[in-house]
Amino acid sequence: MDAAGSRRLHLAILPTPGMGHLFPLAELSKLLVQRHNFTVTFITFAVADNKATQTFLSTLPSSITSISLPSVPLDDVPSDANIETRMSIVSIRSLPALRSVLLDLQSSTNLVAFLADFFATDGFQIARDLGILYYMFIPTNLHFLTLMLQLPALDAAVRGPYQDLKEPIKLPGCVPIPGTEIVTPLLDRSNDAYKWMLHHAALYRQAQGILVNSFSAIEPGAAKLLTEEQEGRPPVYPVGPMIKASSASGASPCLKWLDEQPQGSVLFVSFGSGGTLTKRQLKELALGLEASKQRFLLVLRSPSDEDSSSTYFTAQTKENPLFYLPEGFLERTQGVGFVVPSWAPQIEVLAHSSTGGFLSHCGWNSTLESVTHGVPMIAWPLFAEQAMNSVMLVEAVKIAIRPKKGDDGLIDSEEIARVVKELMEGEEGKVLRNRVKELKEATAVAVAEGGSSYKALNEVADKWKSFAL
Repeated sequence: MDAAGSRRLHLAILPTPGMGHLFPLAELSKLLVQRHNFTVTFITFAVADNKATQTFLSTLPSSITSISLPSVPLDDVPSDANIETRMSIVSIRSLPALRSVLLDLQSSTNLVAFLADFFATDGFQIARDLGILYYMFIPTNLHFLTLMLQLPALDAAVRGPYQDLKEPIKLPGCVPIPGTEIVTPLLDRSNDAYKWMLHHAALYRQAQGILVNSFSAIEPGAAKLLTEEQEGRPPVYPVGPMIKASSASGASPCLKWLDEQPQGSVLFVSFGSGGTLTKRQLKELALGLEASKQRFLLVLRSPSDEDSSSTYFTAQTKENPLFYLPEGFLERTQGVGFVVPSWAPQIEVLAHSSTGGFLSHCGWNSTLESVTHGVPMIAWPLFAEQAMNSVMLVEAVKIAIRPKKGDDGLIDSEEIARVVKELMEGEEGKVLRNRVKELKEATAVAVAEGGSSYKALNEVADKWKSFAL
């Protein structure tokens, strides 16, 4: 009940598996609780019911609860199926359980809306049947949303693989994207993952509204077009950046090490909660960092020669990753580098005054965290929409530099040393640093009272409140 004795409005959220989906939705939920007095239930898939997810959900305010859907059989799904295929099948097969959960919430709470992550849109039909609102959340950016809205037309217009196109793909309001840099599951049009992406793209237009974890200043062209009314397309609300709140204490060893380093002198190197390198590439990275003679903080995960997204569902690495570093590396870089196995408090590292650059996989959460703290980037995409993000960050946003791959697909140590020195000491690095500082200020304006993202979220919340009247 609220202060007036009325039942508080309730929102049900269905995130697709992966911590990168959960973090921004949790921040969105906190704002809806604090600013608009909502209560929230997270409905999670069994495949994402791991220790990392449980621990994170347990830290949320009491007005935000969670329930896990039962596991579904996946014995018939090939073990090498893409992430997108597995997530889509899990979502479809979980629909009966989702209906049951939403019915229970409808009887026990003042449920007004269902918010689906971008691979959980099959739940819209259940929300329609139950007479509640159904909205969608895009944890990545407006470029990705534009691509998905255009995908059915693109599929009909283009014959053959997108990577064979001689000209880049031109999307309304977006930087042109070379076909080779398009979202990973779209690269093989014969794969089931491609068919599932088309399936979801068609459902995007059925949503009654789409919330996006981005803001106008970082994607002005796309924001201008998507926030205009257009027949046949849901209203779009850029409400970002929604980034994970700081939670680590200053007692972390890597933060203590940063305290001892000169201002802006350290390159932070991390490939996110779900990304890994091959053994050869990890060796080249280590040798390149050493050759650059720059200070670095490296978050090290065990390599995988099979799949760059090998830790996506678990957010964990099983082996001791230090074993895979070049012999003598730790001794030779002592004092200059600091290696952290598996995990580091990324928000606190990026916020630290000693951090002067970020070598990143270009996952959107990491990108927004870097921008919010004014840290320029080296773009090193691995999978999903990360390559497309890197094109945007280098060519449109102009806050990143990207190393070049060799003919064998490897980025060698010499190239790594070159881009690290350029970012940390070179003229291009200075330009990028000035640009990202401007965006940092724009970020603060967007989320402050009266800012574009603040007003967009208020508009959504007011629509949900009006529906309940």
